[in-house]
Amino acid sequence: MKKDMAYFVVILIQLIYTGMFLLSKAAFDVGMSTCIFVFYRQAAGALILVPFAYIMEGKDSPPLTFLTFCKIFGLSLLGITTSLNIHGIALKYTSASLAAAASNCLPAVTFFMACLMRFESVKLHTSSGIAKITGIVICLGGAATMAFFKGPELRLLLHHHLLSSHAQLNVASSSSSSTWVKGVFLMLLSISCWGVWIVLQASVLKSYPSKLSFTALQCLLSSMQSFVVAIVLEREGSQWKLGWNIKLLAVAYCGFVVTGFTFYMQTWVIERKGPVFLGLSTPLAFIFTTVFAALLIGEIISLGSVIGGIFLIGGLYFVLWGKSKEEEIFDHKGCSNVNITVR
Repeated sequence: MKKDMAYFVVILIQLIYTGMFLLSKAAFDVGMSTCIFVFYRQAAGALILVPFAYIMEGKDSPPLTFLTFCKIFGLSLLGITTSLNIHGIALKYTSASLAAAASNCLPAVTFFMACLMRFESVKLHTSSGIAKITGIVICLGGAATMAFFKGPELRLLLHHHLLSSHAQLNVASSSSSSTWVKGVFLMLLSISCWGVWIVLQASVLKSYPSKLSFTALQCLLSSMQSFVVAIVLEREGSQWKLGWNIKLLAVAYCGFVVTGFTFYMQTWVIERKGPVFLGLSTPLAFIFTTVFAALLIGEIISLGSVIGGIFLIGGLYFVLWGKSKEEEIFDHKGCSNVNITVR
């Protein structure tokens, strides 16, 4: 029963991320400011993580030096504030299914960034090295396919959507190809910031190993940074008001459920099954999001998005296979170089 629980949890995690993509897109479609959304989301997450971190690690956490604080501040600015704000704009320009598909290239982007920053090396004469390079190339091909090839539209045999207003907005906004291409590249830029953030966390965690406090502090700092960004970019006072509507639901869901609880669920899975097992479940979010986006908000699915998503999933599995082969080698040597951090 405990073995089966891990499979249930990873499916639940991907369903939660599916809800995040759909609700975020729905909130942006009705006019919510992306920067205000990021601020509210991070503030809601901080309300959960900061008190919990203080209760769990308050007495045991190591002292926070000024240098370490500056590093955490920089990480929060790059990997959360900047990444989420760019991601919000990209999601506004594209679709929920594309955002879910693009998340599959995160391992490839992270590995590529680690190589550029000399945190990791590529051994081209090994099967694992070849697999990783192949995965990066396939992911780039998938991103290019999604950006430049739309192809025919794939419509479900469903004429009445649960959120008909969002369906009409999706139909109206699907015509601008230049906006779509811009959104794809912004999505890749967001994931690149996220990849650099993951790579740089390893060195900071060595000086401040309290993962829960580390995560809570980043969430708190990013909410402050996002507030400044929102104040500068959004001057319309009405944008800050949250009524009993899809905007409030999206903020509460992404802040409390995604930021607050998914972190622990992912950590639980990683501790029991390893990071590769969690990574292998990532394509489920793309499948779930594509289906529910078409059913609930009438999102138009193009053949190019489907083909590009398949390429991204293929690239993901190549990179994960290469990583798993490396882990086997390190396990035989009695050591490990795997650092896992979840946003």
